[in-house]
Order: sequence, then C-alpha cells, then structure tokens
Amino acid sequence: MLLFFTCGICILYKRVKGRICLIDLCIRMKKPELIEVVMQAAGIEVKKQAITAVDAVFETITKVLAKGEEVAVPGFGTFRVTRRAAREGINPRTGEKIQIAAKIAPKFRAAKALKEAVM
Repeated sequence: MLLFFTCGICILYKRVKGRICLIDLCIRMKKPELIEVVMQAAGIEVKKQAITAVDAVFETITKVLAKGEEVAVPGFGTFRVTRRAAREGINPRTGEKIQIAAKIAPKFRAAKALKEAVM
C-alpha cells in the first residue's frame, strides 16, 4: 500500500496485479493510515510493532500532560496543559446567563517549521 499527500488530502494506492489502483481518498488521516505511514517511513515490517510505537508516543504525551508538564518536539510543536478560570457565559438560544466551570484542558502550539510546511 502506498500513501501520497496532495494539498492536504491523503490518497491511498494499492498494487493490484502489477497496476497501482486508487483504494481510498480521504481528507482526514486516521490512526490506521498513520500506522501504515509509520511502517513505511521507519522500515517496520510487522504491523503490531508499528501499532506499539504509535500507541507509545500518544500514551507518553498523555501521561506527561496528566502530570501538568509539557512536551516539546522541536520542529513540530509543544503540547501543554492550560487552566481556564470559571466565568460567566450566555446561552445563545435563550440569552440566559450561565456559569461556566473552571477546567483544565490540553493545548497544542505548532512550531514555526510545521506552520511553514502546512502553508
């Protein structure tokens, strides 16, 4: 299976009887497609190893953020935790004032290199 990117759209091709045929065209790359790309880029031949590698990255980021720390990947971006204070809001349907609770949420800030690559 081959994966090509064009203008933010990923196109999956598969070799069928010596020919390359389009098998999928998607706007959003999902985890299975990401695993395929990791397998090809890292030269991993066993899919289970690629799944383990991808899961390990996401689990590590999640654990570090849960501790309140940040994860910085040079050239990609920074994951961090942000704390939002409680505030008053307005229900758009009724116009009624409501209280919005304080919360902690993950936040991602893209690095300059990633921003330039996407443009």
